[in-house]
Amino acid sequence: MKKIMSMILFATLLFSYEMNYDKNTTGLIRQMKVYKYSTWVAKIELANGKKIFFVSPKSMFEFYFRPAAWPEYNIRHESDFKNIYVTDFATAEPIKAKGAFYVYGSDTTSPLGDDLVPFDSYKRAEEFAKRHKGKRILGFREINRGLINWLNDSL
Repeated sequence: MKKIMSMILFATLLFSYEMNYDKNTTGLIRQMKVYKYSTWVAKIELANGKKIFFVSPKSMFEFYFRPAAWPEYNIRHESDFKNIYVTDFATAEPIKAKGAFYVYGSDTTSPLGDDLVPFDSYKRAEEFAKRHKGKRILGFREINRGLINWLNDSL
């Protein structure tokens, strides 16, 4: 029994992720304190070791699709992005953004207005979409700059 519990604990630690922000951590795009919006926080870890925080998935995607707008990060290739995390809306736990499912068009808004609500499983995203009038469930690769511009009312 001890071996099983140890293995479960190890697996939990192995597959858990951390955001590691404090009250002074500011989101890059909107310059808002991320701790105030803990259910929406996103983070990009770069290959050079820098960590960039965002107050919502929408802000993270805004950076992801237009990194040249922030030349101080010197992003030239997809390989410059080491890890990308979002906060699972159901559990408030960090999850890998590229494996998440995002609900578009729901009646739930982030501090930045219309946004993409992330979940670790399609089932949770589907349940949320039904309860909150979500229009679609999207995977990471289905999200594009046009959608982010649409959400930002900047087409």
